[in-house]
Amino acid sequence: MIGQLNHVAIAVSDIKKASNFYHFNLGADISELHELPEHGVQTVFVDLQNTKIELITPLGENSPIKAFLEKNPEGGIHHVCYEVLDINKATKKLSSEGYRILGDGQPKIGAHGKPVIFLHPKDCFGCLIELEEK
Repeated sequence: MIGQLNHVAIAVSDIKKASNFYHFNLGADISELHELPEHGVQTVFVDLQNTKIELITPLGENSPIKAFLEKNPEGGIHHVCYEVLDINKATKKLSSEGYRILGDGQPKIGAHGKPVIFLHPKDCFGCLIELEEK
């Protein structure tokens, strides 16, 4: 079902500082800052030859990233994102097998303008997994 690794997301408390590190210290190309109010985050993508790193920071008081950073003040890996060909088919299959889809269980538009879902980390060996339609 899953295809390529799309990105690894790293939660950061200072997205500008983190972006500058990847750009100026490691020489990576980075995207502009994007706000995703529906997901409660601000994002910057670090482009690599074979994948991307998504830097995420809270947007608003109800951001799910806020609680993560309270537990991990220095930041850390938040989730991994894999591509799937058909997000609705993947959602239906996983739900029918008892895997919990976070939120209302329906795909939402993610940072790349494509539908995404998140699988509960307790169902995925402690890892928050995002699936994004290719």
